[in-house]
Amino acid sequence: MKVTAILLAAGQGTRMKSQLPKVLHPILGQPMIWHALEAVRQAANETPVVVVGHGAEKVTDYLGDSARTVVQDPQLGTAHAVMQAAPLLRGTGGLVLVCYADMPLLRGETLARLVETQKRNSGPFSMLTVFNDDPRGFGRIVRGPNGTVQAIVEEYVATEEQKKIRELNVGAYCFNGDWLWDALNRIEKNPHKGEYYLTDAVEVAVKTGLAVQAEVMEDAREAIGVNTRVHLAEVEAEMRKRVNEMHMLNGVTLIDPVSTYIEVGVKIGRDTVIWPNTYLHGKTEIGEENVIGPNTIIRDSKIGNRCKILASVMEGAWLEDDVDMGPFARLRKGAHLGKHVHMGNFGEVKDSYLHDGVKMGHFSYIGNADIGAETNIGAGTITCNYDGEKKHFTTIGEDVFIGSDTMLVAPLTLGDGARTGAGAVVTKDVPADTLVAGVPARAIRKLERAKRRNA
Repeated sequence: MKVTAILLAAGQGTRMKSQLPKVLHPILGQPMIWHALEAVRQAANETPVVVVGHGAEKVTDYLGDSARTVVQDPQLGTAHAVMQAAPLLRGTGGLVLVCYADMPLLRGETLARLVETQKRNSGPFSMLTVFNDDPRGFGRIVRGPNGTVQAIVEEYVATEEQKKIRELNVGAYCFNGDWLWDALNRIEKNPHKGEYYLTDAVEVAVKTGLAVQAEVMEDAREAIGVNTRVHLAEVEAEMRKRVNEMHMLNGVTLIDPVSTYIEVGVKIGRDTVIWPNTYLHGKTEIGEENVIGPNTIIRDSKIGNRCKILASVMEGAWLEDDVDMGPFARLRKGAHLGKHVHMGNFGEVKDSYLHDGVKMGHFSYIGNADIGAETNIGAGTITCNYDGEKKHFTTIGEDVFIGSDTMLVAPLTLGDGARTGAGAVVTKDVPADTLVAGVPARAIRKLERAKRRNA
């Protein structure tokens, strides 16, 4: 059966006190509306429709071709918002799933159960409800003797007796599409608010003797909506817990889940251990049997297997297997560390490839460089890659030994087996198996490969 989702995202969100549309505020690295779209895609099989209003251009630009958008202007209530989708959906049949874009904790499987409930319902629609001692301003559900929903009573008009009702309206509905569009035309303007509310669809159905069914949510936390920054933090904390639990159930050890931040979309292999105060962002992929943290930040990076990263920062970097780095190491965009590379504390690498087995001492900077396998980079080494106008490249061969405090003034090439003395300032290419030293560095002698290896 055709199921089309309508997401309501037109509200201004004034209590957020923000220039950014409410539904674009991020939760674990993705806008709020992204989470809502992911959920409805698990329950619907047609391209969703998003009703936009405040900040419509920004929301539409973000959505791109992931959804169809319609504009609600002026904004005259939730029933009026749904009506804006009528030109796209009227006459197409099937079911119409309606929910809010500011409820990012609502799970796809919960919405799928709602859809299944309506498929079994002979009446015009079904709705999600939840039992909760804290009403959070939600309308109360009044049921009839046969268990069907007879009314939704909003809190501002509820009697003291009605306020004791613990079953609440979540704000997610699944309608028979053919019935919905005619019913919306029969909803009257609310005399207190001057708007048209989708909750009044219950009254339209009941007056004609039709059954409205309710699917009770199992987890009340899914019903948390976002209206303020306080709610945003509450939802973020719940989403973090949900994501962290997923990784732990998949074989990842989180020493302290409360102090570990993992964004949605991050991939982590089993038997990896994450220590406290670690932040994993964006499109990060981490293999198996790694030890990450504590106090580590990783964004949009790829990490192989059996790596150890202590108190370090990575952004747009790639570590192959068995890399050891930190503490206080930094990998910037384009850094690539091969297998068994060691990177000491207070080192920095940018836009460079350190091939297998490279040892990079502490307090060093490598930028715009290619470092050959088994090369040793002494402490305090700097590739001087910027001349004030342009970046220049440094190429270092295999099995090279760079002495402490060496300045490599790019563009520069050092051949296989070359050596620099401590404190050298290298401004010219160094042939293979040659020792240079001094300021500026000059060739001291030719090295015999066998002797040098035994030194």
